[in-house]
Amino acid sequence: MPRIDLNCDMGEMPEAIADGSQESLMQWITSANIACGGHAGDSQTMEATIRQAQNHNLAVGAHPGYPDRENFGRIELKLSYSEVADFVFGQVSALAAIALKLGAKIRHVKPHGALYNQAVHNAELAAAIAEGVARWNSEVVLVGLADSPMLEVFRRAGFAIAAEAFADRLYEPDGTLRARKHDDALIRDPAEAGKQAVSIATRGALIARGGKEIPVHAQTLCIHGDTPGSYKIAAAVSQALRAASVSVQPL
Repeated sequence: MPRIDLNCDMGEMPEAIADGSQESLMQWITSANIACGGHAGDSQTMEATIRQAQNHNLAVGAHPGYPDRENFGRIELKLSYSEVADFVFGQVSALAAIALKLGAKIRHVKPHGALYNQAVHNAELAAAIAEGVARWNSEVVLVGLADSPMLEVFRRAGFAIAAEAFADRLYEPDGTLRARKHDDALIRDPAEAGKQAVSIATRGALIARGGKEIPVHAQTLCIHGDTPGSYKIAAAVSQALRAASVSVQPL
């Protein structure tokens, strides 16, 4: 039976915590990547999101990003690799301290936004991310884009890795994600997201922009919590996977 993890980036929108929409989405996923003070998040949102994740028995992970709240960490910053390692360490450590207080364990780390996308093909940046995490703890899983060079960098740094694909994003024919500046970058149709998720989990492939089929070998699938209609997308993806006899389990 195929097996896959469903992860979601969380703790990024205080209003979603307050109105219950974040927690309602948690019933459909298995892992939560929690913003830890860079692109979003603070001590209150981190604690609230960890508590919610505990209520739903989710794997808890850190989601460090460029310290640029104005642009939600989605703009490339010109920082040195040592600066990247420093802020990754600081953000992950901040979340870990709160998790420890709550009796939770940080099981994985997934970079956010521009940091993630840059590291896909920038080995030095990927190494800086790994260095920052290793200063805190090297016994966690590092999450990176499936079939990309960043995973090998993480592996060489001594980490267990999880290859990630996206249920709610359009892919380019070269296997990279369609840039968000394009209107079609997000898959907003829940049925289409479910179809792509099943194709990845059962066939190791998906249909990229332009109709080309490309291989994608993933252990975890992401659904973005800030995507419009994310609840319906998460529900459709989870239900489609289970209907296709895919075991949905945390990393």
